[in-house]
Amino acid sequence: MRELRGRLALVTGASSGLGPFIARRLHLEGIRLVLSARRRPELERLARELVGSRVVTADLSMPEEVERLAAEAGPVDLLVANAGVPASGPLLDFTVEQLDRALDVNLRAPLVLARLLLPGMVARGRGHLVLIASMAGQVAAARLSVYAATKFGLRGLGHGLRAELRGTGVGVSIVSPFYVGRVGMWAETGVRSPLEEVSPVRVAEAVVDAVRRDRAEVTVAPAPVRLLHRLPMAVPELVHTPLGRWGAHPGRAVEAQRAKR
Repeated sequence: MRELRGRLALVTGASSGLGPFIARRLHLEGIRLVLSARRRPELERLARELVGSRVVTADLSMPEEVERLAAEAGPVDLLVANAGVPASGPLLDFTVEQLDRALDVNLRAPLVLARLLLPGMVARGRGHLVLIASMAGQVAAARLSVYAATKFGLRGLGHGLRAELRGTGVGVSIVSPFYVGRVGMWAETGVRSPLEEVSPVRVAEAVVDAVRRDRAEVTVAPAPVRLLHRLPMAVPELVHTPLGRWGAHPGRAVEAQRAKR
């Protein structure tokens, strides 16, 4: 979707983390915005900054709220499915309710929003979906099994849906960041990666680049990390070797540091 000015975009998870950075970057392109999250004060503050934006609050862990959001957003040309909840720790530490929430927000909501918003895009012959995934959706690690499951699912949705929509004028892109500094889930842990973290501005730029160039997937990470990830992606068995446990996933050493605290 090369022409962005004047298009309408729905950005979920817009109140915090990557959301405001993505919204600001889209606004610079002349895109009209529907900003959504649970917290209205933060959304309204951002909407005042990004003149012309609308606010629709929604709790994406509630199925009826997802459907209401799709209806109130209107005929959007771009969906940026950015909302997500953290889900780190061993599977056995989760309650069933916590598992349901992670699945509902991180995977079910983008899937349902896509199903409800795509017919209009296909009918108009233009549109784009951006799914904010994670490098945890490329290579899984201990203590990230639940979070990785949601992000692996999101990547599967994106790649499969992109193939289904080929020729319709509607594109699908996956943006998979490494650890993001300054804001978001990773920054809030207080732990720092031994490798270079990526900035939220860089992730927002990747979103615009993915839409404009119709890219299948953009991995936002330092070059050595992208290269390192290709090995366990090609040969998943490496993750289960001593070398793989400490080297194949760049965040494994950081997870160990966190466990010691």
